[in-house]
Amino acid sequence: MVDSAFASDEFIRAQLADWQRELGSVRRLAANTLDAYARDVGQFLSFLAGHTGGPVTLATLRELRGADIRAFMAQRRDDSLGSRSLARVLSALRSFFRFLEREGVVATEALNVIRTPKLPRSLPKALTVIEARETIAETERMEERPWVAARDMAVLSLCYGAGLRISEALALTAGDLESQVLRVSGKGGKVRLVPLIEAVRKAIDLYLELCPFKSWPEEPLFRGVRGGVLSPRLIQQRMVHLRSALGLPPSATPHALRHSFATHLLGRGGDLRAIQELLGHASLSTTQIYTAVDTDHLLESYRKAHPRG
Repeated sequence: MVDSAFASDEFIRAQLADWQRELGSVRRLAANTLDAYARDVGQFLSFLAGHTGGPVTLATLRELRGADIRAFMAQRRDDSLGSRSLARVLSALRSFFRFLEREGVVATEALNVIRTPKLPRSLPKALTVIEARETIAETERMEERPWVAARDMAVLSLCYGAGLRISEALALTAGDLESQVLRVSGKGGKVRLVPLIEAVRKAIDLYLELCPFKSWPEEPLFRGVRGGVLSPRLIQQRMVHLRSALGLPPSATPHALRHSFATHLLGRGGDLRAIQELLGHASLSTTQIYTAVDTDHLLESYRKAHPRG
């Protein structure tokens, strides 16, 4: 594969830069998604340069065929990319070529004949209510430094008691914290208001009381031991130790606590639209996967309880 820096001419590189700026400023994609899209399209252009024997130009893109896309996707599959990653690659390519068409640069039918890889149906793995509560409580017993224990308990409480992603919890500032409501910046820079239940509010208040660092409105709420931004890796490591201590499966991660929040709310009769808002899902179809989780749980309980199994 040709080095991506030499895979295309100056004009195509300029189009790439404009496309990435649009994704960031107009569509407001998350930084990780932007990086993945840029990498996917860069790898495609490198493949195309090697496939055609020279840098990709506008003429190359005009002559693009479905067979070229298929050959690239086959190579990525040979590189052990799973269905989800392949679907993302195809999404990145479609986004780039739609941009080129909107700009009047080039239009191609090559991508229209490529089907999106079928994704396996994966269900979130939720902890039980008891497991989730024990996970948070065990943190205090495990950590000798009271303020660090309070910090980690507050972060995990936000995942389970407010449904936050770990990245959202660690991006909070003191200014995002109001008396009964939390202002959360989610994917794509979208802001939502999340109510704080008493247990979560108390966990945060305890952390703020014990934390040795002053919390200014615009500074990170959760700090590392040296006062910097708390790394998500530390919370993930905490969960590894908690899994070991409590005998939980590898699927018990900080994100599993967020899944548990949604699943338990739904199990108690929570409205699907309200749960969508709390989780910050752009589409209701993303939230609807929890209905399948809850149904599976009910069926399993029924099978265990039924006298005929």
